[in-house]
Amino acid sequence: MPTPPAPSRPLRDYAAIGDGRTVALIGLDGSVDWLPLPNIHSRPVFARLVDETAGGCIELAPVGEYEVTRRYIPRTNVLETTFTTKTGVATMTDAMVTGIAGRLPWAELARRVDGVKGEVEFAWCVQPGTMLRSAAPWTERIDGFSIMRIGHVSLAVTGHEHGLHGDPDAGNESIDGRFTATKGSRHLLVIAATEGEPLRIPDALNVDRGIDRTIGGWQMWSDEFSYDGPWADDVQRSALALKLLLFSPTGAIAAAATTSLPENPRGGKNWDYRFAWVRDLAYTAHAWVGFGLREETHAAISWLLRTIRKNGPEVQVMYTLDGDAEIGLEKHEVPGWNGNRPVVTGNPAQGQLQLGVYGDLIALCRTYVEAGNRLDIQTGRLLADVADRTCDLWRREDSGMWELPELRHYTSSKMGCWKALDDAQWLAGGGHIPDNSDRWRAERDRIHAWVDERCWSEKLQAYTIAPGSDDLDASVLLHAPTGFDRGERMSKTLDAITERLTTENHLVYRYTGMDQEEQTFVACAFWRATALACVGRHGEAVEAMDALVAQGNDVGIYSEMIAEADGAFWGNLPQALSHLALINAALVIRELVDDAELGDR
Repeated sequence: MPTPPAPSRPLRDYAAIGDGRTVALIGLDGSVDWLPLPNIHSRPVFARLVDETAGGCIELAPVGEYEVTRRYIPRTNVLETTFTTKTGVATMTDAMVTGIAGRLPWAELARRVDGVKGEVEFAWCVQPGTMLRSAAPWTERIDGFSIMRIGHVSLAVTGHEHGLHGDPDAGNESIDGRFTATKGSRHLLVIAATEGEPLRIPDALNVDRGIDRTIGGWQMWSDEFSYDGPWADDVQRSALALKLLLFSPTGAIAAAATTSLPENPRGGKNWDYRFAWVRDLAYTAHAWVGFGLREETHAAISWLLRTIRKNGPEVQVMYTLDGDAEIGLEKHEVPGWNGNRPVVTGNPAQGQLQLGVYGDLIALCRTYVEAGNRLDIQTGRLLADVADRTCDLWRREDSGMWELPELRHYTSSKMGCWKALDDAQWLAGGGHIPDNSDRWRAERDRIHAWVDERCWSEKLQAYTIAPGSDDLDASVLLHAPTGFDRGERMSKTLDAITERLTTENHLVYRYTGMDQEEQTFVACAFWRATALACVGRHGEAVEAMDALVAQGNDVGIYSEMIAEADGAFWGNLPQALSHLALINAALVIRELVDDAELGDR
């Protein structure tokens, strides 16, 4: 019988680094197991994460047994890993190198090893994969350099004191080497990449300086970051994680850095999250404004408005990071993480009617205006049209926030429409958009009355997922901070969700029945903490936050889901919505809870 494949590495093991264009995931063992090149939404050149045998990886670790600790260099997205063996200690610094003016026009992964104590022998290997079984890698020797090609992607592999093993033969699928780190020694392994363009061959000593420049660049960005409040380290780490997901060529925000990491052990729920959701962009802009990050806020809102105009008139649920509405779906014949299929590019949720997207868009623009900015005439007209469209559509069934195949009158969708019209009326009142507020006010009030009458269950003492249902839905908790309900009914809904969807460690399932299908949804847990603060249950909100900020991995990264039983990560990562929910919970709690209740957090 054939030998079964080795189990995939736990998702909790991965840290993320990036350069504003792509993201690499690095395991505790020092292996780069995920790296799309040149862009985050490109097919991955290194994808052992979902294809153990042919996905490709960049390995760099001590030979033999070792212990490992790691951290991000403070206020950066540069990873520092310390290896301790029986013979010595060495540190490895991993960076996606950036230039003086930001991202480089090529991708450059730098791995620097410094000897600290004794001697540590390292082995390394650069082995590109098949780009989800669509291309075959090969090696060329040109002017003394090792050039690897995979489809239209070209890689240069170079370094300093990196112990290249001979001259790789043409046609080789990997390049490897060994070196020994001693106290005070420095070694570099560098991989540069381009696609369909000339290849830059980096000078290793320049790259060494580039690592330090990258550290300085991240620290300068963090100096501009303004947050003085509880859970400050966790908030800043989540902000840095979000910054990794900002696609700087356009200003779009990717929902996650990966595709097809499963939501349950049985497979099926494997999606590509390397797209920009309007919802995530709205939440991100709110966080950027809260931190005083002007450039990111403007880039995000400008990208979205340009994209909607280009692809209009209907607002889509998501767009590509390049600003297109056509996404499609393709399945790939690769094993998947731990054999969990399918592995896909694209996302089938595109084209759904999700009424909440109208509230997300108008809320984003209100956030921008509240920060002291002004809307242009074209944007004002667009938003007025969206508000009018909301008046026309809110009575329709949709797929809801969770992108469900069954069309229903989802409660949180109606609440989102209420938010759209409430914000439109506010914008019109300030002269920011053309005024049709009489209609918007009337429809807004009808929506509220409709939800009060149809979506509240006297039996459950809670807002339910849809009229006539006995199922609960954690997404209604989003509408405590929007102001739809901060009173008794929302508080009682919290009681019901705490009883039926919440675990002992404050994690929350998305809606009724999900404990039988998938893991807890990280963002929902932070939404619960936020809603608790909004209804005045401050002590419970703080208790929940204390528990939740401890459930990221060792470097503060969150995936989409966390297993109740063992705390394992599930779903794509880093997950923007998880980090956004943490940030916004902290912002709301800081605003509503007094210092005495917060203590020294």
